Amino acid sequence: MRATTSIITTLSLAGIALLSGCGVGEAANSSEEAILAATPVPVEVAQPFRTDIFATYEATATITSDADAPVVARVAGEVVELLVEEGDRVAKGQVLARLDGERLRLEMLAAEANLKQARTEFERNIDLHARGLIAASTFDALQYNLEALEATYELKLLAYDYSNIRAPISGIVSSRDIKLGQHLAISDAAFRITDTTELIAHLQIPQSELSKFAAGHAARIEVASMPDKGFAATIARISPTIDARNGTFRATALISNAAGNLAPGMFGHFTIEYEQHLDALVIPAEALIDEDDESTVYVVNDGEVVRRNITIGITADNNIEILDGLNENDVIVVVGHSGLRNGSKVLASNANPDSFSG
Repeated sequence: MRATTSIITTLSLAGIALLSGCGVGEAANSSEEAILAATPVPVEVAQPFRTDIFATYEATATITSDADAPVVARVAGEVVELLVEEGDRVAKGQVLARLDGERLRLEMLAAEANLKQARTEFERNIDLHARGLIAASTFDALQYNLEALEATYELKLLAYDYSNIRAPISGIVSSRDIKLGQHLAISDAAFRITDTTELIAHLQIPQSELSKFAAGHAARIEVASMPDKGFAATIARISPTIDARNGTFRATALISNAAGNLAPGMFGHFTIEYEQHLDALVIPAEALIDEDDESTVYVVNDGEVVRRNITIGITADNNIEILDGLNENDVIVVVGHSGLRNGSKVLASNANPDSFSG
């Protein structure tokens, strides 16, 4: 009986000790949580500010020229002179090369001589015809012959001029396909002239995005060879029909290239501005907490944070437009909001700590 009492007493003491130990542990944990809750969390803060913000759409396309003209031989002949090389800038009508035109020159001179003779004969018979001294049919024949020889001369003169191969448009010589001594047949390729002062690009716009676009919208282009430089463009026109192959509309962008920095064939990344809000209230994009289909931010007040719902608009250039829920005097957490909850104390590392302490 005494032994049993001793065992029960021992177990009771052990239970008391165990319970006492649990109480001490819980008290310690509660104390640690209280300390943590009272310790300000370091954060970075900012205030909403006003700026112009633009809604944009991004696309890629190959840059081309809308003025790209092949130059072909219009008469046959041997190339006797080359006057330009690839990369040269030329004006419309400028002579690029010359063919041996001696035969054409002689044919033109012969046609000119025949024309002069016919004109003299016709003019000598004008007075005779007026006085009725020659038959009307004879005079008509002289007139028809004169007109035929005039046409022949014009054709021979034109053919002789064609021995000078000329630029059909102003631009850059993008290709030279002939060499000295080469014999060209009619329609043989000689050069290619490309006007690069104004380039174009055809952008494919999905049906779901079409309502955002209109002619006149501004765009910005970046190319891999000049990643730190942007070039201006404008949406000139949008095709009214859909491309059945890919279900998109084609928008044509015009690119001013007077400085000659861009070239046909370059691959461009286009950013198109389709909506602009001037003097909009914005916050840094890092401040937004987007969860459960709600947009919220942590607002700092007397060193504590409160989570607040906001209504947002355009997002661009790492800024988010605020339509409702904030004003310019609010202070919001930008960095460090992970783990925060309503009532958490914070200390702004990028501002005067006294401004945010309780």
